[in-house]
Amino acid sequence: MGQERGRWLIVAGAVVCAGGARAEAPSFEISGSVQADYVQDFNRVDPAWDDTLRPSRIPTTPGLYGSDGQSIVSVKQSRFGIKGSQDIADKPLEFKFDFDLFGVGDNEGQTTFRLQNFYGSWGPILAGQTDTVFMDGSIFPATIDYWGPTGMIYIRTPQIRFTHKWGKNTFVIAVEKPSNDIDPGNIRILDPAIGSGLQGDEKLPDLTSHYRYEGDWGHVQLAGILRQVGYETVGAPNSQPKGHQTGWGFNLTSNVKLFKKDTLHMGVVYGEGIASYINDGGTDLAPHADTTPTVTPLISGAPIIRLGPEAVPLTGYMFYYDHTWSDQFTSSIGYSQTHVSNTNFQEISAYKTGEYASVNLLYTPAKPIMMGVEYLWGRREDKNGASGDDNRVQFSFKYSFNSTDFFH
Repeated sequence: MGQERGRWLIVAGAVVCAGGARAEAPSFEISGSVQADYVQDFNRVDPAWDDTLRPSRIPTTPGLYGSDGQSIVSVKQSRFGIKGSQDIADKPLEFKFDFDLFGVGDNEGQTTFRLQNFYGSWGPILAGQTDTVFMDGSIFPATIDYWGPTGMIYIRTPQIRFTHKWGKNTFVIAVEKPSNDIDPGNIRILDPAIGSGLQGDEKLPDLTSHYRYEGDWGHVQLAGILRQVGYETVGAPNSQPKGHQTGWGFNLTSNVKLFKKDTLHMGVVYGEGIASYINDGGTDLAPHADTTPTVTPLISGAPIIRLGPEAVPLTGYMFYYDHTWSDQFTSSIGYSQTHVSNTNFQEISAYKTGEYASVNLLYTPAKPIMMGVEYLWGRREDKNGASGDDNRVQFSFKYSFNSTDFFH
């Protein structure tokens, strides 16, 4: 029997109105994790990023950041958040807010607040910051390194999205905050004023969408993006030179369940002007030089260089395999790569290729406790062929908590 409260009955944790309509009972949870990482780096990366392995932060000049062999201890992966839900006008209203402590941007290298999710959704409409619709977060493997595989789409952005589900199918479309990464390249040499004044010009939001099919075997998802990658010159008359290029891309991803408890994670992405969405490396827009003159040069024998912007092509892929040894032991092994098709007027030190591989062994003696060890390898190659490697071992200890474990 349920307990009557006015016109409502509470039955088995759900709310049933007097007319028979069923709704979920309101919920509110506090959750988080405390994680400590010890990294023994056998090479060297940018000190602001030594808590994680990003191939784009590996030096290609020996000794650039000092001597090899560094010890790092960090709590930056620790996390805290809240979420809740209730039914409003016969539709579920949900919200989520969480953050970790891994400083980026102006806070690179610091242990400080970093917003992850902050959104609300009502029925099919979501507004706020969460995973971009262009990505598939479910293919992220069970690595303990923070940043993860280089060649996958992975970013959280402010957005407004609409979701439609039918059976095993889901279609999502959204407008998202644009973020343009502009590389002045060798323009700095020809005209330092223009080179230092170039910046992104974001007049239109990014348009993203994906279709996903779920089956007993796993899922497959195809995502797309269309964006305007704009640029302008700060301090110049009429902000010239300025303009834009069209960015676009496709992201095909899948998880395949194997042997009941194992999962194969796969993803391949290609596009132009989409580096802002890739997990690591590249640039959205860079100068391209056309050295085929259409008029006579002013100085005999001197080439005429016509410069124009190019939405830089980028390819990324990843393959990871998560294996369950027992109820307490699991492993993840895999490889990922990002490749940038540099323009002919980018500097010779421009990022061209990043590679990332890892293997681990994780021990979970109880649901809220995890400890593990992971070996990681990364490699960066520049436009001119210069390259650098990094090898490291990471040990992690994590305790997760949820208010539902303490209050029922």
